[in-house]
Amino acid sequence: MESILVLTHTDESGLTKASLEAVTAGQQLAARLGAPLAIGVVGAAGALNAVAATGAKFFAVSGAEFNQPRYATDACAFTALAQAAKATIVLAPHSSRVARVAAGVAHRLGGVVDTHITALSGEATVEAGRWFYRQRVEAMLSRAQRPWLLLLDGGTNIPFSGASAAAAVEQVAVEAPAVRTTVSGIRAPQQDQQTIRPDAKLLFVAGAGWTKKQPDGQLHTDEAGKIILGFLTAAKASLGSSKSLVDQGGEGNSVLPFLTHMNQIGQTGATPRHPKGLSTCCHGEEPHVVGWRFISDRRAISLDANCGWSRGKADVVYIADAFQVMTKVNELLSK
Repeated sequence: MESILVLTHTDESGLTKASLEAVTAGQQLAARLGAPLAIGVVGAAGALNAVAATGAKFFAVSGAEFNQPRYATDACAFTALAQAAKATIVLAPHSSRVARVAAGVAHRLGGVVDTHITALSGEATVEAGRWFYRQRVEAMLSRAQRPWLLLLDGGTNIPFSGASAAAAVEQVAVEAPAVRTTVSGIRAPQQDQQTIRPDAKLLFVAGAGWTKKQPDGQLHTDEAGKIILGFLTAAKASLGSSKSLVDQGGEGNSVLPFLTHMNQIGQTGATPRHPKGLSTCCHGEEPHVVGWRFISDRRAISLDANCGWSRGKADVVYIADAFQVMTKVNELLSK
């Protein structure tokens, strides 16, 4: 019989959204298999109060030495939690902290690991789905070896939501190994400088049209940058880009200075999972649209009525000047 463990960690706000998604996946899998469910956390045990309604068995590894992400301490803590729960299937969010130690933890447990899991299915057995070849080919994986660690991509499950209560948590004693690194603090960009927001409800994508000559025959790249950043700040949206736009910097053309290849969406970029997406000044070429396949509500603004977005690739297409539309949108948001 399988034994399910949702393995996660806390941050300054408690359990992350990705952690709560993993709890939902674990709850559904345990119910389908008729298997016991456990939830283990590295960090503040009090964070488990948020998922007390699951009725799971709770484990925690706590202590000042385990509060910060570090390979040596995290690998020991995650391994100890999996052993304490006697888990055969371990589900965890595909966060940078977990991904860094997952292979090492699987090796210590004598198990196997698969990453970027987007779906769990199967009645008598567990089948894990993931995408290959830039999200074009979906595969279903099944393994006999246990324990099996599965790292779940964010945005593939609904975050767990239940009444908070006092959870009965079993503290797992772990002797922290000798460490050579000290976390002195975190340096992060200011909120208004952050352009990539994985948890944002809206993905705003800029195309190369923003840096082309406008109807007056002039370039308005600086104005474009102000409009885009103004919208991102007001709407708390995440910023994406077409490959043609981010490549312009290497070609000596006028560019938006805040864009990098980290913002690139498409076959050679990212495949985000925001609920809504708005494309502007982009023609919706097939390689770019590949990155939009998991966006639920797709809209586009383009002056070209025959662009790719108008050929069934977007739910709504506005045939209009993006400069004018987004300027008006920013005015409305400011009110």
